[in-house]
Amino acid sequence: MTNHIVLFEPLFPANTGNIARTCAGTNTELHLIKPLGFSTDDKHMKRAGLDYWDKVKITYHDDLREFISTVPDISKLYLVSKFASRDYTDVDYTTSGDHYFLFGKETTGLPEEFMRRYPENAIRIPQNDNNIRALNLSNSAAIVIYEALRQQSFPNLARVHKYHFDKLK
Repeated sequence: MTNHIVLFEPLFPANTGNIARTCAGTNTELHLIKPLGFSTDDKHMKRAGLDYWDKVKITYHDDLREFISTVPDISKLYLVSKFASRDYTDVDYTTSGDHYFLFGKETTGLPEEFMRRYPENAIRIPQNDNNIRALNLSNSAAIVIYEALRQQSFPNLARVHKYHFDKLK
């Protein structure tokens, strides 16, 4: 079982860099759906996590249709959107097979027509919609991937870290 974070036409290098760092730290694969709003060699990417880029399995897709054609089980594709009616915590991420978490563009989210085609796949992070339009993309990705990992018992992740020279002893 592999987890995948998928970004639809991301605009801001800092968000994508932060998400790449989260992917490196969680053994999560990253997919970027073009067009991107930045170059992946952008200096801002370095500040936000590009030095971890070699630790991330990254796949580029030319468009949403091409990405969808690579998903083996569409029922394991989760559209993360404020327009969903089901909370992200209401899904069982322990089922076998890969899990894909698709996040929309920072300014416009996922295309409405696409969302309407797969309403049963949509999940939401609860938020106060009166106060904000949306949570930050990199924060949202971290929230959702860590819920999936929690349910999966954090596979292949360190649960304890000790000081090299333990100052507390």
